[in-house]
Amino acid sequence: MTQRPLTLGVDGGATRCRARLRDADGKVLAEASGAAANVHVDFAAAIAVLRAVVGEGMAKAGLTDADRARIAIGFGLAGIEDPSDAARVVDAFPGYRLVRAANDALTACIGAHAGADGGLVIAGTGSAAIARVRGTETIIGGRGFTIGDDGAGAHIGLDAVRAAMRAFDRLGPASALTGDIIAHFNGDSVAMMRWARHATPGDFGAFAPRVFSRAAEGDGVALKIAARAARAIGALARGAVLLGAERIALVGGAGEAMLPYLEPEIAALLSPPLHDASDGAILLAGGVIAAQREAAQ
Repeated sequence: MTQRPLTLGVDGGATRCRARLRDADGKVLAEASGAAANVHVDFAAAIAVLRAVVGEGMAKAGLTDADRARIAIGFGLAGIEDPSDAARVVDAFPGYRLVRAANDALTACIGAHAGADGGLVIAGTGSAAIARVRGTETIIGGRGFTIGDDGAGAHIGLDAVRAAMRAFDRLGPASALTGDIIAHFNGDSVAMMRWARHATPGDFGAFAPRVFSRAAEGDGVALKIAARAARAIGALARGAVLLGAERIALVGGAGEAMLPYLEPEIAALLSPPLHDASDGAILLAGGVIAAQREAAQ
């Protein structure tokens, strides 16, 4: 008896990596998670994380290496910028029935609209927008922490740390937010500087929830940071509309927290995603999703 095919979707971002395995009917068999997997920042480390997450998902479903030929894998990964990046990822996973890889913005958009045309704004550790219209996919933004990702959690955290340092040096206003961050470093500006030299986007992004928490309390510094990020997210949404996307979804932890600070006309454009990026990766690899929408884990 021929064993039925399976599809595994992997969403590898700058903060964490998640995988979901579905059977031929779209039923979830297993889920797994791991650390960040950005192939641009550190390709070897990202592949190691991906292999571990794929292996964990297979093990939870009772599968072994002998089952690889049954499994198609779709990867949606931070750091994939062109076909050569995708090809390197595919080559790192031999023996599977099919392997496809794309930028995580694309797989998130595919999931958000269940494979149909539409637009997506991602506001997580990084930020980007994508429009899929009549067979053409265009990514806006998402150019990385140093030259892009305005409105992302990483830049929100960076703005907060910079504001804290300015407050410490009496070059800018002090607030509850800046006090929180200074206290996080035990009031030691040198410790803050040393930390910042080696901090990753995810490290900065860890301060974003504190910004939104203080903004909700009316903290002036936090409100300015949140408003600046919201304007950047609004610009991404407008860019997707200009490319012809009629339905726009907003995803990412920073995006949900940013909703109160978006301009009303931008908030009115947004719809909730139909599926998450892991399911988008499953669709990328030719898999199916059960008719009943399942809550993202």
